[in-house]
Amino acid sequence: MVWPARIGTLVRRMPVLILALAVLAVAMAGAFHAPAMAQEQQQSRGWSLRDLLFPRRSERVEPPLDIQKARPRLKAKKPHAPRPPAEPETPVVDKTPDARTVLVVGDFMASGLAEGLDTAFADNPGVRIVVRSNGSSGFVRDDFYNWPEQVKSLIESEKPSAVVVMLGSNDRQQMKVGDVREQPRSENWTKEYERRTDAFGKAIATAKVPFLWVGMPAFRVPKMTSDMLAFNDIYHNAAESNGGEFVDVWDGFVDENGAFITNGPDMNGQPVRLRADDGINVSKAGKRKLAFYTEKPLMKILGLAAPGSVAPAAAPAGAPVEAPGPAAAPIVIDRTAPMLLSDPALDGGTELLGAAPPVKANPALPGEQLIIEGKAPQASPGRADDFSSPPRATPATAATADTTTAISP
Repeated sequence: MVWPARIGTLVRRMPVLILALAVLAVAMAGAFHAPAMAQEQQQSRGWSLRDLLFPRRSERVEPPLDIQKARPRLKAKKPHAPRPPAEPETPVVDKTPDARTVLVVGDFMASGLAEGLDTAFADNPGVRIVVRSNGSSGFVRDDFYNWPEQVKSLIESEKPSAVVVMLGSNDRQQMKVGDVREQPRSENWTKEYERRTDAFGKAIATAKVPFLWVGMPAFRVPKMTSDMLAFNDIYHNAAESNGGEFVDVWDGFVDENGAFITNGPDMNGQPVRLRADDGINVSKAGKRKLAFYTEKPLMKILGLAAPGSVAPAAAPAGAPVEAPGPAAAPIVIDRTAPMLLSDPALDGGTELLGAAPPVKANPALPGEQLIIEGKAPQASPGRADDFSSPPRATPATAATADTTTAISP
């Protein structure tokens, strides 16, 4: 039978199984035993097979904690870049009721220019900066904003002492001339653009207000930069033909090679960021630099000597600037001529330059004859430089001849 055979096999293997279960039970009991009790039992009963096969937790060799877990390394702190010194805040003063108004008109670039001018004249109670710009305007889309018409009403309402214009950065687009849309800077486009800019200049000139036309700076896009160069020539002609003055700011926003720069020197020569990331807008320092180029001609119009000086309180707003008086005649200072440091005549003279030399009838000294008349002194007879022909007799020879003649019968 099969079953009795299997039962016999199990009976023969039973001791082995019991022994394995016993060893397992002892190991589990040792695992949960307290370390202190395990040490006491180890000391009391000595070494056993279980200790060899299953060492107690207290007998295990564990690495030190500082080796087991490496301490994270501290990263060296990077030195912080030195922050530029904070710009001192310009004190803002209240404007006087009769302060002169400077009207700034144009597109979004004019807004930045007005901000820079406002900072420049913040401490001047006699000058008020008023900005009336339209960021998306230009000369091309006169259907959107007609500047020749709008500037007339702005001058009438604000009554400015001067007008500052910065306009044209949005004009790189098609322009409708009659019923045809002309491409930028084509022949017909340029003629119409010149006509519109001239009409704008005439509108300001008709109001009899002095004005400055600030040119465009370079931009990051090369094609846009070349267009702005062409536009500046048109603005220059429109300003000067109508009695205005053109302010060229180009060199302040390019490098020595004429290329666009994002960072450059500010009005004090310190390196700063002049342009925004888009390569079109200007930063706060760039706005102040635009105003720096405009200050000097603007102060001349307003009759100011410096940005911090106060406009005359008696002059009403919008009054024309009086022409400066004639300059005083220069004072003539009679200075003594300097003394001669070298003495070409070798005569030890002490006369000052410009003094009339004494008249001499006939210079007798050989040195004077050589220097003044160019005559060399006559060589002595018989000397190496005596080139007379026939040779002249020396004094000694002449005396010997005379003696011989006296002795001979």
